[in-house]
Order: sequence, then C-alpha cells, then structure tokens
Amino acid sequence: MNNFTFYSPTYFVFGKDTENETGKMVKRFGGTKVLIHYGGGSVVRSGLIDRVKASLDAENIPYLELGGVKPNPRSGLVYEGIDLCRKEGIDFILAVGGGSTIDSSKAIAAGTVYDGDFWDFYCGKYIENALPIGTVLTIAAAGSEGSPDSVITKEEGMYKRGATGDAIRPKFSILNPALTQTLPPYQTAAGITDIMAHLYERYLTNTTEVEVTDRLIEALMMTLIHEGPRVIENPNNYDARANIMWAGMMAHNNAVGVGRTQDWNSHDIEHELSALYDCAHGAGLAVVMPAVFSYVMNHDVTRFAQVAVRVWGCKMDFYHPEVTAKAGIEALRSFLISLGMPKNFAEIGAKEEDIPQLVDVLCNGNGRTGTLNGFVTLNEEDCTAIYKLML
Repeated sequence: MNNFTFYSPTYFVFGKDTENETGKMVKRFGGTKVLIHYGGGSVVRSGLIDRVKASLDAENIPYLELGGVKPNPRSGLVYEGIDLCRKEGIDFILAVGGGSTIDSSKAIAAGTVYDGDFWDFYCGKYIENALPIGTVLTIAAAGSEGSPDSVITKEEGMYKRGATGDAIRPKFSILNPALTQTLPPYQTAAGITDIMAHLYERYLTNTTEVEVTDRLIEALMMTLIHEGPRVIENPNNYDARANIMWAGMMAHNNAVGVGRTQDWNSHDIEHELSALYDCAHGAGLAVVMPAVFSYVMNHDVTRFAQVAVRVWGCKMDFYHPEVTAKAGIEALRSFLISLGMPKNFAEIGAKEEDIPQLVDVLCNGNGRTGTLNGFVTLNEEDCTAIYKLML
C-alpha cells in the first residue's frame, strides 16, 4: 500500500424528506446569499425546487436561481454562473440535481474566486479555493456529492475534461433516495454503470498488497449486482434505491481508492463519446469498459481473474487464468446489458468513421501529448484498437 492522505469533510444528511433541511444546512455552513443551480424541468415539476426554496425562506436566506444545466455540462453556463455570482455577491452555491448539476456548481464555485479562466483547472491546475457548495442529490451515479472532482465540456473544441481539489468537496450533501424513484429505468441503469466504473477504475491498480480497499470495492460491486435488478424491476423499491445511493457516494469519495494507483483510462475514452454524441455518460461507459478491459487484460490477468471469482462468481481456472479473467469481463458486459444498457457503438449513436477524430482529441487535444496514463499506458494506436472493439 502506498502512502496517502485522505480528507473527506462532507456532512451527509440521508433519508426521506431530508431536502426540507436544506436551509438549516446552508446556514450551518455560513451561506448568507445562495445561488440555486439546477438542470431541466424535473426538479421544478416534482416540487423539489419549491421545497428547497421554502427551507431557505424559513431561515431568511436570500437566493437567486440559475437553471439550464445539461447532461455533460457545458462551459458556457459556467461562465454565466461565475458572472452572476460576482455581480450579486453570492457566497454559497446550492446544486439541486445530479452529477452534471453538481459538477457545474463546482466549476462556478472555483471560478468565482479565481482571477483567471476557470478552464485552467480543467487543464491540470489544482483547485485550492472555491465558494462553499451544498448539494441536494436526485440521481445516484456520478458520486460528485462526496468527491473533490468535476467534469465539464468546453464548447470551443468540445473538450470534456476533469478538475480536482478538496476545496470543491461539498460542505453538505442531502441524499434522499425517494427523490430517485421517478427516474426512468435507463437513467437508473446509466447511474449504476457509472458507479460500477468508478469502482473498476480504482480496482485496476499496479499497487500490490491493497487487500482492504480491494475488499471494500468488491463489496460495493456486489451491492450493485444485487440491487440493480431489484430497482429496475421495481423503481419504487426505496431500500434498493438507498443502498445504490450510498454505494454511489462511497465509490467516488475515494475512501476505497486510497493508497493505490488508479486507472481512469475508461473514463477518458468515454468522455470523447459523450462530448461528441451527447450520450449518457453511464451508457457510454457500458460500451467502453468491456472493450478496454479486454484490451488490457493481459497486463495483469491475475487481477482480472480475482474480480471474476470474488465478485462475479466465476470458477477459477488455475491452469488458464485468462479464461477466468475473460469470463469476468463477459459477466460485467452481460450484467450491464441486462439493466438495459447499450452494448456497442451503434447503440449510443457513435460512428466508425469518427474514430480518428475521437482518438486525436482524446490523445492530443487540450494540451495532451499522445498518451493516456493509467493501469496501462495507451497510445493513439491502442486507443484506435479499443474504439474498434466497441463496434
């Protein structure tokens, strides 16, 4: 296990009707004028925004609103939010929605107190200061409600890139599983896939002797395998929703990733798909992960065989561990398909003729230098081969 530091200060309020405590949480963490940031009409139609505003009114906390966050959130709205916060003296950002809304809120929070272009943070600059952020979560997926990370798409060039810094960990996050019960099955399944990807990205490590975090990751994977079919069959299963929601947070606040190298090549490869085709991030990952894992499997067959046996229940072939490793990858693919996720390029609207463009932006765009570094270092030829495996 490698040396590490770990800081996770977010205050979680979990359970039914907890959105009604939003105003108290904002006051607890020093907010005196709030920007409520959200996406489309669902949080309005459901009455969630009204309940959040009522809780702020009860604490005499003024607020402004900025809606319009799209899946794969865009830089244009971030710039608009930064200008609004500076003009109006906003001192707290409240994200009401899923990972896209939270990521956009984090970008606004960091950009508001920064003299330069917020996009600097999405080119590798560490975020050291930001306005405080709170979240009211509406989908279990990205884990942004507990993480120090944010992903934004820059409209000029359509670069989808990430930023990080403990300053953008939410001060509090309100997690009411009941708010996810109205999600369409496809969005629920895409969220489960994203959570599973966060776990695999940490599981694929070149660090040895990491049994504690291996076992934690495996337990969370097994939770998703158990609860996923239950919630697809019965969207109103509160207990299944609750387990998935907490697994999503645990998967990405990095409690299960400390002390080990991590991968993230699958995420980078998928980001180009959702940036170009605007597909759901989880849906893209369902196509990407089996292709990436099949391509890099021989780098550490034992690790892939281990997860196949421990998580997917595959029988260990000690003479041919690659057989077990492949069985585990196929079990993952079958599980995601069973939830309703796509299995190939065509089903997410991707096109074979776009592969050269995808690879060029992936490997060379926005300051990159031709390779992706993770569990395995991938060059342009590798990435081309991986995209072709998705056909």
